[in-house]
Amino acid sequence: MIEVRRISGGNPVHFEVIVRDGTGKTHHDVTLDFENLAHADCTAEQYIKAAFCFLLDRESKEAILKRFDISLITRYFPEFPNEIRRYLPAD
Repeated sequence: MIEVRRISGGNPVHFEVIVRDGTGKTHHDVTLDFENLAHADCTAEQYIKAAFCFLLDRESKEAILKRFDISLITRYFPEFPNEIRRYLPAD
């Protein structure tokens, strides 16, 4: 389960993300520059959750950085900008 909680508004938007599974939970401090995001048809929370689903398909929750900006995902996974659409809610 992925829990996304907005900590502050403005830009960038700041979130706390908790990932839980049968082995425990991890906490992540994440920022998102939502104004420059191409996916304006979703909420910032939906985008963060989709990004974590993408990451969890590729690595364990423990391997995800504890503090990062969402734009950093592309450095590790260049396919992220194209693949994120599959994880966003359908229109």
